Amino acid sequence: MKLDNFKGLTGEIVLPGDEKYEEARQEWNRAIQKFPSIIVYCCSYEDVSNAIKWAQKHSADIRIRSGGHHYEGYSIGNGVLVIDISRLNAVIVDEKRNLVTMQAGIQNKDLYDAVGSKGYPFPGGTCPTVGVSGFVLGAGWGFSSRLYGLGCDSLVELEMINYKGERLKVNNKENSDLFWACKGAGGGNFGVMVSMTFKLPPKVDQVTLFQLYKPNATTKEQREFLRIWQKWLVNLDNRMTLNTSLYNSSSEGLAIYGRGFFYGTKEQTEKLLKVYKKIEGLQISAKSLTFLEAVREIESTYPPYEKFKSTGRFVYKEYDREELEAIVSLVRKPAKGSVYAALTVYSMGGQIRKVSKTDTAFYYRKARYILGIQSVWEDPLVAKENKKWVEKRFNYLETITKGSFVNFPYRDLKNYQKAYFGRNVERLQRINKKYDPRSVFSFPQSIR
Repeated sequence: MKLDNFKGLTGEIVLPGDEKYEEARQEWNRAIQKFPSIIVYCCSYEDVSNAIKWAQKHSADIRIRSGGHHYEGYSIGNGVLVIDISRLNAVIVDEKRNLVTMQAGIQNKDLYDAVGSKGYPFPGGTCPTVGVSGFVLGAGWGFSSRLYGLGCDSLVELEMINYKGERLKVNNKENSDLFWACKGAGGGNFGVMVSMTFKLPPKVDQVTLFQLYKPNATTKEQREFLRIWQKWLVNLDNRMTLNTSLYNSSSEGLAIYGRGFFYGTKEQTEKLLKVYKKIEGLQISAKSLTFLEAVREIESTYPPYEKFKSTGRFVYKEYDREELEAIVSLVRKPAKGSVYAALTVYSMGGQIRKVSKTDTAFYYRKARYILGIQSVWEDPLVAKENKKWVEKRFNYLETITKGSFVNFPYRDLKNYQKAYFGRNVERLQRINKKYDPRSVFSFPQSIR
Protein backbone atom coordinates (compact mmCIF):
# COMPACT_ATOMS: atom_id res chain seq x y z
CA MET A 1 0.00 0.00 0.00
CA LYS A 2 1.28 3.45 -0.88
CA LEU A 3 1.05 5.78 2.08
CA ASP A 4 1.94 9.01 0.28
CA ASN A 5 -1.52 9.77 -1.10
CA PHE A 6 -4.33 10.36 1.37
CA LYS A 7 -6.50 12.45 -0.92
CA GLY A 8 -10.12 11.62 -0.25
CA LEU A 9 -9.46 10.07 3.16
CA THR A 10 -11.14 12.05 5.96
CA GLY A 11 -11.46 11.82 9.74
CA GLU A 12 -8.47 11.58 12.08
CA ILE A 13 -5.72 9.58 10.42
CA VAL A 14 -3.17 7.80 12.62
CA LEU A 15 -0.05 6.31 11.00
CA PRO A 16 2.91 4.24 12.20
CA GLY A 17 5.36 6.60 13.86
CA ASP A 18 2.65 8.98 15.04
CA GLU A 19 2.55 9.74 18.75
CA LYS A 20 -0.91 8.16 19.07
CA TYR A 21 -0.17 5.05 17.01
CA GLU A 22 1.01 2.69 19.74
CA GLU A 23 -2.09 3.23 21.85
CA ALA A 24 -4.42 3.37 18.84
CA ARG A 25 -3.41 -0.06 17.53
CA GLN A 26 -4.11 -1.90 20.79
CA GLU A 27 -7.08 -4.20 21.22
CA TRP A 28 -8.68 -5.03 24.60
CA ASN A 29 -7.00 -8.42 24.33
CA ARG A 30 -3.37 -7.37 24.64
CA ALA A 31 -2.27 -10.83 23.52
CA ILE A 32 -3.16 -9.49 20.04
CA GLN A 33 -0.34 -7.35 18.68
CA LYS A 34 -1.00 -6.21 15.11
CA PHE A 35 0.38 -3.28 13.13
CA PRO A 36 -2.07 -1.65 10.73
CA SER A 37 -0.81 0.75 8.06
CA ILE A 38 -3.56 3.29 8.71
CA ILE A 39 -6.15 3.83 11.43
CA VAL A 40 -8.98 6.20 10.56
CA TYR A 41 -11.13 7.53 13.41
CA CYS A 42 -14.40 8.37 11.70
CA CYS A 43 -16.37 11.31 13.08
CA SER A 44 -19.09 11.29 10.41
CA TYR A 45 -20.77 8.80 8.08
CA GLU A 46 -18.95 10.54 5.23
CA ASP A 47 -15.64 9.62 6.85
CA VAL A 48 -16.69 5.96 6.78
CA SER A 49 -17.77 6.19 3.14
CA ASN A 50 -14.52 7.90 2.14
CA ALA A 51 -12.43 5.27 3.92
CA ILE A 52 -14.22 2.43 2.11
CA LYS A 53 -13.71 4.13 -1.27
CA TRP A 54 -10.09 5.00 -0.51
CA ALA A 55 -9.27 1.46 0.55
CA GLN A 56 -10.54 0.02 -2.72
CA LYS A 57 -8.72 2.63 -4.79
CA HIS A 58 -5.45 1.79 -3.02
CA SER A 59 -6.03 -2.01 -2.75
CA ALA A 60 -6.00 -1.85 1.04
CA ASP A 61 -7.61 -4.54 3.18
CA ILE A 62 -10.24 -3.20 5.58
CA ARG A 63 -10.91 -3.99 9.22
CA ILE A 64 -13.87 -2.52 11.11
CA ARG A 65 -13.51 -1.60 14.79
CA SER A 66 -15.94 -0.22 17.34
CA GLY A 67 -14.89 -1.34 20.84
CA GLY A 68 -11.83 -3.40 19.84
CA HIS A 69 -12.96 -6.46 21.81
CA HIS A 70 -12.74 -9.15 19.13
CA TYR A 71 -11.22 -12.17 20.90
CA GLU A 72 -8.98 -13.02 17.95
CA GLY A 73 -8.26 -9.40 17.00
CA TYR A 74 -10.07 -9.40 13.66
CA SER A 75 -10.99 -5.74 14.12
CA ILE A 76 -7.34 -4.96 13.37
CA GLY A 77 -4.52 -6.54 11.34
CA ASN A 78 -1.05 -6.13 9.91
CA GLY A 79 -0.81 -3.70 7.00
CA VAL A 80 -4.55 -2.98 6.88
CA LEU A 81 -6.76 0.10 6.99
CA VAL A 82 -8.74 0.16 10.25
CA ILE A 83 -12.07 1.97 10.06
CA ASP A 84 -12.62 2.93 13.70
CA ILE A 85 -16.19 4.07 14.40
CA SER A 86 -15.82 4.57 18.17
CA ARG A 87 -16.36 8.33 17.85
CA LEU A 88 -19.78 7.78 16.27
CA ASN A 89 -21.44 7.37 19.65
CA ALA A 90 -24.52 9.60 19.87
CA VAL A 91 -27.71 8.13 21.37
CA ILE A 92 -31.36 9.30 21.41
CA VAL A 93 -34.02 7.77 23.64
CA ASP A 94 -37.50 8.28 22.15
CA GLU A 95 -39.88 7.51 25.01
CA LYS A 96 -43.00 8.32 22.97
CA ARG A 97 -42.20 5.66 20.40
CA ASN A 98 -40.47 3.37 22.90
CA LEU A 99 -37.29 3.31 20.82
CA VAL A 100 -33.60 4.00 21.32
CA THR A 101 -31.46 5.01 18.34
CA MET A 102 -27.70 5.12 18.58
CA GLN A 103 -24.66 5.46 16.40
CA ALA A 104 -22.76 2.24 15.97
CA GLY A 105 -19.61 3.22 17.85
CA ILE A 106 -21.35 3.49 21.20
CA GLN A 107 -20.09 1.28 24.06
CA ASN A 108 -22.17 -0.67 26.56
CA LYS A 109 -21.50 1.75 29.42
CA ASP A 110 -22.69 4.82 27.48
CA LEU A 111 -25.81 3.08 26.21
CA TYR A 112 -26.64 1.89 29.72
CA ASP A 113 -26.20 5.42 31.07
CA ALA A 114 -28.59 6.78 28.43
CA VAL A 115 -31.41 4.26 28.89
CA GLY A 116 -30.83 3.41 32.55
CA SER A 117 -31.03 7.06 33.62
CA LYS A 118 -34.61 7.04 32.27
CA GLY A 119 -35.54 3.80 34.03
CA TYR A 120 -35.16 1.39 31.11
CA PRO A 121 -33.17 -1.84 31.10
CA PHE A 122 -31.48 -3.05 27.91
CA PRO A 123 -30.35 -6.54 26.82
CA GLY A 124 -26.72 -5.55 26.28
CA GLY A 125 -23.41 -7.07 27.29
CA THR A 126 -21.49 -7.04 30.56
CA CYS A 127 -18.10 -5.50 29.75
CA PRO A 128 -18.39 -1.67 29.79
CA THR A 129 -16.14 -0.93 26.79
CA VAL A 130 -17.53 -3.51 24.36
CA GLY A 131 -18.93 -1.84 21.24
CA VAL A 132 -22.69 -2.38 21.08
CA SER A 133 -22.60 -2.89 17.30
CA GLY A 134 -20.11 -5.76 17.46
CA PHE A 135 -22.05 -7.30 20.34
CA VAL A 136 -25.37 -7.09 18.48
CA LEU A 137 -24.06 -8.22 15.09
CA GLY A 138 -22.86 -11.44 16.75
CA ALA A 139 -26.32 -11.93 18.35
CA GLY A 140 -25.24 -10.72 21.81
CA TRP A 141 -25.56 -12.54 25.16
CA GLY A 142 -25.98 -10.65 28.45
CA PHE A 143 -27.61 -10.72 31.88
CA SER A 144 -31.05 -9.84 30.48
CA SER A 145 -31.06 -12.35 27.60
CA ARG A 146 -33.40 -15.00 29.04
CA LEU A 147 -36.07 -12.34 29.66
CA TYR A 148 -35.61 -9.96 26.71
CA GLY A 149 -33.77 -12.10 24.17
CA LEU A 150 -30.36 -11.68 22.62
CA GLY A 151 -29.03 -8.24 21.76
CA CYS A 152 -30.15 -8.57 18.14
CA ASP A 153 -33.71 -9.61 19.00
CA SER A 154 -34.95 -6.11 19.82
CA LEU A 155 -33.24 -4.52 16.80
CA VAL A 156 -35.79 -2.84 14.52
CA GLU A 157 -33.56 -1.02 12.04
CA LEU A 158 -29.96 -0.26 11.19
CA GLU A 159 -28.02 1.84 8.73
CA MET A 160 -24.98 0.49 6.93
CA ILE A 161 -22.40 1.90 4.54
CA ASN A 162 -21.91 -0.61 1.72
CA TYR A 163 -18.92 -1.37 -0.51
CA LYS A 164 -19.83 1.55 -2.81
CA GLY A 165 -19.76 3.97 0.10
CA GLU A 166 -23.55 4.32 -0.01
CA ARG A 167 -25.76 4.40 3.07
CA LEU A 168 -28.40 1.67 3.21
CA LYS A 169 -31.47 1.60 5.42
CA VAL A 170 -31.90 -1.96 6.66
CA ASN A 171 -35.05 -3.30 8.32
CA ASN A 172 -37.85 -5.84 7.83
CA LYS A 173 -39.11 -3.99 4.73
CA GLU A 174 -35.98 -2.51 3.17
CA ASN A 175 -33.05 -4.84 2.49
CA SER A 176 -34.81 -7.40 4.67
CA ASP A 177 -32.43 -10.21 3.71
CA LEU A 178 -29.50 -8.14 4.95
CA PHE A 179 -31.42 -7.32 8.13
CA TRP A 180 -31.87 -11.05 8.76
CA ALA A 181 -28.14 -11.65 8.21
CA CYS A 182 -27.03 -8.85 10.50
CA LYS A 183 -28.88 -10.42 13.42
CA GLY A 184 -26.14 -12.86 14.33
CA ALA A 185 -23.68 -12.79 11.42
CA GLY A 186 -22.99 -9.14 10.67
CA GLY A 187 -19.71 -8.59 12.51
CA GLY A 188 -17.18 -7.41 9.90
CA ASN A 189 -19.35 -8.71 7.05
CA PHE A 190 -21.53 -6.94 4.43
CA GLY A 191 -20.54 -3.35 5.25
CA VAL A 192 -19.93 -0.88 8.07
CA MET A 193 -22.87 -0.40 10.42
CA VAL A 194 -23.25 3.24 11.43
CA SER A 195 -26.53 3.35 13.36
CA MET A 196 -28.99 1.05 15.14
CA THR A 197 -32.52 1.43 16.45
CA PHE A 198 -33.95 -0.89 19.12
CA LYS A 199 -37.31 -1.37 20.75
CA LEU A 200 -36.99 -0.57 24.45
CA PRO A 201 -38.09 -3.06 27.11
CA PRO A 202 -40.62 -1.85 29.72
CA LYS A 203 -39.24 0.35 32.49
CA VAL A 204 -38.24 -1.39 35.71
CA ASP A 205 -37.82 0.04 39.20
CA GLN A 206 -35.44 -2.62 40.53
CA VAL A 207 -33.45 -5.66 39.48
CA THR A 208 -31.73 -8.11 41.79
CA LEU A 209 -28.00 -8.47 41.28
CA PHE A 210 -26.81 -11.76 42.76
CA GLN A 211 -23.55 -13.65 43.21
CA LEU A 212 -22.49 -17.21 43.94
CA TYR A 213 -19.04 -17.83 45.40
CA LYS A 214 -17.26 -20.91 46.65
CA PRO A 215 -13.62 -20.29 47.58
CA ASN A 216 -11.29 -23.21 48.21
CA ALA A 217 -13.41 -25.47 46.03
CA THR A 218 -12.56 -29.03 45.07
CA THR A 219 -12.89 -30.63 41.66
CA LYS A 220 -15.72 -32.68 43.15
CA GLU A 221 -17.57 -29.49 44.19
CA GLN A 222 -17.09 -27.98 40.73
CA ARG A 223 -18.51 -31.16 39.23
CA GLU A 224 -21.45 -31.01 41.66
CA PHE A 225 -22.14 -27.44 40.57
CA LEU A 226 -22.35 -28.51 36.92
CA ARG A 227 -24.58 -31.45 37.83
CA ILE A 228 -27.03 -29.15 39.61
CA TRP A 229 -26.74 -26.45 36.94
CA GLN A 230 -27.72 -28.60 33.98
CA LYS A 231 -30.88 -29.89 35.66
CA TRP A 232 -31.80 -26.55 37.27
CA LEU A 233 -31.67 -24.64 33.97
CA VAL A 234 -34.43 -26.71 32.36
CA ASN A 235 -37.30 -25.02 34.22
CA LEU A 236 -35.57 -21.84 35.33
CA ASP A 237 -37.69 -18.68 35.60
CA ASN A 238 -37.11 -16.63 32.42
CA ARG A 239 -36.47 -13.53 34.51
CA MET A 240 -33.11 -14.94 35.66
CA THR A 241 -29.92 -14.95 33.56
CA LEU A 242 -26.45 -15.76 34.84
CA ASN A 243 -23.02 -17.10 34.10
CA THR A 244 -20.69 -19.02 36.41
CA SER A 245 -17.00 -19.78 36.20
CA LEU A 246 -15.32 -22.91 37.54
CA TYR A 247 -11.79 -21.66 37.73
CA ASN A 248 -8.24 -22.17 38.91
CA SER A 249 -6.38 -18.94 39.61
CA SER A 250 -2.85 -18.21 40.79
CA SER A 251 -4.25 -16.27 43.78
CA GLU A 252 -7.12 -18.57 44.88
CA GLY A 253 -6.61 -22.00 43.43
CA LEU A 254 -9.86 -23.82 42.58
CA ALA A 255 -13.08 -21.83 43.11
CA ILE A 256 -16.59 -21.21 41.79
CA TYR A 257 -17.93 -17.73 41.02
CA GLY A 258 -21.19 -16.75 39.35
CA ARG A 259 -23.35 -13.69 38.98
CA GLY A 260 -26.38 -12.46 37.13
CA PHE A 261 -29.64 -10.52 37.14
CA PHE A 262 -33.12 -11.48 38.27
CA TYR A 263 -36.01 -9.24 37.32
CA GLY A 264 -37.82 -9.84 40.59
CA THR A 265 -37.27 -9.57 44.34
CA LYS A 266 -34.27 -10.50 46.44
CA GLU A 267 -36.39 -13.11 48.27
CA GLN A 268 -37.45 -14.76 45.00
CA THR A 269 -33.83 -14.76 43.86
CA GLU A 270 -32.62 -16.54 46.99
CA LYS A 271 -35.38 -19.12 46.63
CA LEU A 272 -34.39 -19.86 43.03
CA LEU A 273 -30.72 -20.24 43.99
CA LYS A 274 -31.34 -22.32 47.12
CA VAL A 275 -30.56 -25.58 45.32
CA TYR A 276 -26.88 -24.57 45.15
CA LYS A 277 -26.70 -24.63 48.94
CA LYS A 278 -26.13 -28.37 48.51
CA ILE A 279 -22.52 -27.38 47.88
CA GLU A 280 -21.16 -26.87 51.38
CA GLY A 281 -19.71 -23.41 51.94
CA LEU A 282 -21.10 -21.89 48.75
CA GLN A 283 -21.99 -18.27 49.48
CA ILE A 284 -25.07 -16.65 47.92
CA SER A 285 -25.59 -12.91 48.06
CA ALA A 286 -28.28 -10.76 46.46
CA LYS A 287 -29.30 -7.11 46.53
CA SER A 288 -31.99 -4.99 44.90
CA LEU A 289 -30.71 -2.11 42.77
CA THR A 290 -31.84 0.02 39.88
CA PHE A 291 -30.83 -1.43 36.51
CA LEU A 292 -28.23 1.32 36.08
CA GLU A 293 -26.74 0.68 39.53
CA ALA A 294 -26.55 -3.04 38.77
CA VAL A 295 -24.77 -2.68 35.42
CA ARG A 296 -22.35 -0.16 36.89
CA GLU A 297 -21.46 -2.59 39.64
CA ILE A 298 -20.78 -5.28 37.02
CA GLU A 299 -18.76 -2.85 34.91
CA SER A 300 -16.53 -1.92 37.86
CA THR A 301 -15.16 -5.46 38.03
CA TYR A 302 -13.58 -5.43 34.56
CA PRO A 303 -9.89 -4.59 34.09
CA PRO A 304 -8.86 -2.05 31.42
CA TYR A 305 -7.42 -4.91 29.31
CA GLU A 306 -6.20 -8.51 29.52
CA LYS A 307 -4.01 -11.03 27.72
CA PHE A 308 -6.09 -14.13 27.06
CA LYS A 309 -7.23 -16.94 24.81
CA SER A 310 -10.92 -17.76 25.10
CA THR A 311 -13.77 -19.32 23.16
CA GLY A 312 -17.21 -20.87 23.66
CA ARG A 313 -19.40 -23.72 22.39
CA PHE A 314 -23.10 -24.60 22.67
CA VAL A 315 -24.43 -27.35 24.93
CA TYR A 316 -27.61 -29.23 23.98
CA LYS A 317 -27.41 -32.29 26.22
CA GLU A 318 -27.24 -33.37 29.83
CA TYR A 319 -23.83 -34.80 30.71
CA ASP A 320 -23.37 -38.00 32.66
CA ARG A 321 -21.05 -38.31 35.67
CA GLU A 322 -18.07 -39.41 33.60
CA GLU A 323 -18.44 -36.47 31.20
CA LEU A 324 -18.85 -33.99 34.06
CA GLU A 325 -15.66 -35.34 35.62
CA ALA A 326 -13.81 -34.93 32.32
CA ILE A 327 -15.09 -31.38 31.88
CA VAL A 328 -14.11 -30.06 35.30
CA SER A 329 -10.74 -31.82 35.14
CA LEU A 330 -9.82 -29.48 32.27
CA VAL A 331 -8.94 -26.68 34.72
CA ARG A 332 -7.26 -28.86 37.32
CA LYS A 333 -3.82 -28.04 35.95
CA PRO A 334 -3.44 -24.56 34.36
CA ALA A 335 -0.85 -23.66 31.76
CA LYS A 336 2.55 -22.34 32.77
CA GLY A 337 2.24 -18.68 33.78
CA SER A 338 -1.56 -18.68 33.74
CA VAL A 339 -3.09 -16.36 36.32
CA TYR A 340 -6.64 -17.53 35.62
CA ALA A 341 -7.92 -20.65 33.86
CA ALA A 342 -11.67 -21.18 33.68
CA LEU A 343 -14.65 -23.03 32.35
CA THR A 344 -17.61 -20.65 32.19
CA VAL A 345 -21.26 -21.51 31.62
CA TYR A 346 -23.69 -18.90 30.24
CA SER A 347 -27.40 -19.65 30.65
CA MET A 348 -29.59 -19.71 27.56
CA GLY A 349 -33.22 -20.74 27.09
CA GLY A 350 -36.10 -18.44 28.00
CA GLN A 351 -36.84 -15.83 25.34
CA ILE A 352 -33.77 -16.85 23.30
CA ARG A 353 -35.29 -20.20 22.32
CA LYS A 354 -38.70 -18.73 21.46
CA VAL A 355 -37.23 -17.42 18.20
CA SER A 356 -36.74 -19.96 15.42
CA LYS A 357 -33.16 -20.86 14.46
CA THR A 358 -33.89 -19.64 10.92
CA ASP A 359 -35.70 -16.41 11.86
CA THR A 360 -32.33 -14.72 12.39
CA ALA A 361 -28.79 -15.67 11.37
CA PHE A 362 -28.13 -16.87 14.93
CA TYR A 363 -28.68 -20.61 14.55
CA TYR A 364 -28.16 -22.06 18.04
CA ARG A 365 -31.44 -20.92 19.60
CA LYS A 366 -32.25 -24.24 21.26
CA ALA A 367 -28.96 -24.63 23.13
CA ARG A 368 -29.24 -24.99 26.90
CA TYR A 369 -26.16 -22.91 27.59
CA ILE A 370 -22.78 -21.79 26.29
CA LEU A 371 -19.69 -23.53 27.65
CA GLY A 372 -16.59 -21.37 27.50
CA ILE A 373 -12.90 -22.12 28.10
CA GLN A 374 -10.19 -19.53 28.71
CA SER A 375 -6.74 -18.85 30.03
CA VAL A 376 -5.41 -15.45 31.12
CA TRP A 377 -1.74 -14.58 31.53
CA GLU A 378 0.44 -11.52 32.13
CA ASP A 379 3.94 -12.45 30.92
CA PRO A 380 4.05 -12.49 27.08
CA LEU A 381 6.72 -15.20 27.24
CA VAL A 382 4.09 -17.75 28.33
CA ALA A 383 1.55 -16.89 25.62
CA LYS A 384 2.38 -19.92 23.48
CA GLU A 385 1.90 -22.40 26.35
CA ASN A 386 -1.42 -20.82 27.32
CA LYS A 387 -2.76 -20.89 23.77
CA LYS A 388 -1.75 -24.54 23.48
CA TRP A 389 -3.49 -25.27 26.77
CA VAL A 390 -6.76 -23.83 25.41
CA GLU A 391 -6.34 -25.63 22.09
CA LYS A 392 -5.93 -29.03 23.73
CA ARG A 393 -9.02 -28.55 25.89
CA PHE A 394 -11.05 -27.10 23.05
CA ASN A 395 -10.37 -30.25 21.03
CA TYR A 396 -12.14 -32.27 23.73
CA LEU A 397 -15.02 -29.81 24.23
CA GLU A 398 -15.64 -29.84 20.48
CA THR A 399 -16.54 -33.54 20.72
CA ILE A 400 -19.29 -33.01 23.32
CA THR A 401 -20.82 -29.72 22.11
CA LYS A 402 -22.37 -28.28 18.95
CA GLY A 403 -21.28 -25.17 17.09
CA SER A 404 -19.21 -22.19 18.21
CA PHE A 405 -20.44 -18.78 19.36
CA VAL A 406 -19.24 -16.16 16.84
CA ASN A 407 -18.92 -13.58 19.66
CA PHE A 408 -16.45 -15.96 21.33
CA PRO A 409 -14.50 -16.68 18.12
CA TYR A 410 -11.76 -19.25 17.73
CA ARG A 411 -9.35 -18.96 14.84
CA ASP A 412 -8.45 -22.67 14.68
CA LEU A 413 -11.95 -23.87 13.74
CA LYS A 414 -11.71 -26.23 10.77
CA ASN A 415 -15.03 -25.20 9.19
CA TYR A 416 -15.69 -21.90 10.89
CA GLN A 417 -18.71 -20.89 8.78
CA LYS A 418 -20.66 -24.02 9.66
CA ALA A 419 -19.46 -23.86 13.27
CA TYR A 420 -20.69 -20.28 13.70
CA PHE A 421 -23.83 -20.30 11.57
CA GLY A 422 -25.00 -23.91 11.25
CA ARG A 423 -27.43 -24.49 8.38
CA ASN A 424 -27.82 -20.74 7.83
CA VAL A 425 -24.45 -20.65 6.01
CA GLU A 426 -25.68 -21.00 2.42
CA ARG A 427 -28.24 -18.23 2.82
CA LEU A 428 -25.57 -16.00 4.38
CA GLN A 429 -23.21 -16.70 1.48
CA ARG A 430 -25.87 -15.65 -1.04
CA ILE A 431 -26.56 -12.45 0.90
CA ASN A 432 -22.86 -11.69 1.18
CA LYS A 433 -22.41 -12.10 -2.59
CA LYS A 434 -25.32 -9.73 -3.17
CA TYR A 435 -24.22 -6.96 -0.80
CA ASP A 436 -20.43 -7.35 -0.99
CA PRO A 437 -19.75 -8.77 -4.47
CA ARG A 438 -16.12 -7.57 -4.47
CA SER A 439 -15.33 -9.07 -1.03
CA VAL A 440 -14.35 -5.63 0.24
CA PHE A 441 -15.24 -6.61 3.82
CA SER A 442 -13.19 -9.75 4.22
CA PHE A 443 -11.12 -10.92 7.17
CA PRO A 444 -9.74 -14.29 8.33
CA GLN A 445 -13.17 -15.67 9.30
CA SER A 446 -15.49 -13.65 7.10
CA ILE A 447 -18.44 -15.11 5.21
CA ARG A 448 -17.26 -16.17 1.79
